[in-house]
Amino acid sequence: MSVQWFPGHMHLTRQAIADRVKTIDVVIEMLDARLPGSSANPLLGELTRKRATLKVLNKQDLADPERTAAWLAHYNAQPGTRAIALDAGNPAPARALVAACRELAPNRGGMAKPLRVLICGVPNVGKSTLINTLMGKRSAKTGDEAGVTRTEQRVALADDVYLFDTPGVLWPRIVVPQSGIHLAASGAVGRNAYDDQEVALELLDNLKLAYPGLLRVRYPLGDSDAALADRPAEDLLEAIGRQRGALVSGGRVDAQKAAELVIADFRAALMGRITLETPGQYLAWLKAGQAADAERQRLKRERFGDERPRGRPRRR
Repeated sequence: MSVQWFPGHMHLTRQAIADRVKTIDVVIEMLDARLPGSSANPLLGELTRKRATLKVLNKQDLADPERTAAWLAHYNAQPGTRAIALDAGNPAPARALVAACRELAPNRGGMAKPLRVLICGVPNVGKSTLINTLMGKRSAKTGDEAGVTRTEQRVALADDVYLFDTPGVLWPRIVVPQSGIHLAASGAVGRNAYDDQEVALELLDNLKLAYPGLLRVRYPLGDSDAALADRPAEDLLEAIGRQRGALVSGGRVDAQKAAELVIADFRAALMGRITLETPGQYLAWLKAGQAADAERQRLKRERFGDERPRGRPRRR
């Protein structure tokens, strides 16, 4: 299944970020700690590549601590980049962001040269929650759905620190199929862009291998880890639906309702602390996705060349 979502306002956001970044000292890219690679927007990376970058793995309290440590090491090894993990609703770690930004731009600060910070990321990654925590009040709209923030907002974090908040933005074409699934599972894309059952099945296929113990605790499936790994995701979804009472007339399982339950449980961390990808996995998926996309583009160019209407013969 291919998940794609790039509504019209994202085109405007892309241009707004390109214009704003010219005056910015530090870029904060908010990532979802449960899917750090998939939530790292390559479009934002291209737009902000000449600026010092702070990668913030948000929702770390919902993510696997060991995998979070691996992702922090991965991003901290990149030049001009720092990475930290936090929960946007926790005031103490959130305030550490300002100190990290000052370290990345040591020549900025004071009323004569205020520090200018741009915060960006995919939709529903927690930017607005972070801003409200930093401000100690509700200054930005929040919501458990993609696309809540629609316009740029400027917030004064201190007398000499200005934070520019931008709407969440994806990229025009998601070339890594696993990333589309993970973004959908996290709530970063609109509901009309994916099929709940397909996302739930892919999620179960992932979890039965990476987190079988957590899966069995949340849904008493009665299997050993090895037996669980061998069960088709469709069987697991039906068993979960039957256990949770997602039934229709005749005692049949309502697959749609069962899928919604699985996705909701993941988003609320009711299964436990889960990270859907490791750096190694994501880099392998990215390489394969880029190769497949390059081949699709090559075939598209060939077809376009064959189908182009021939020009009229030149008059003599």
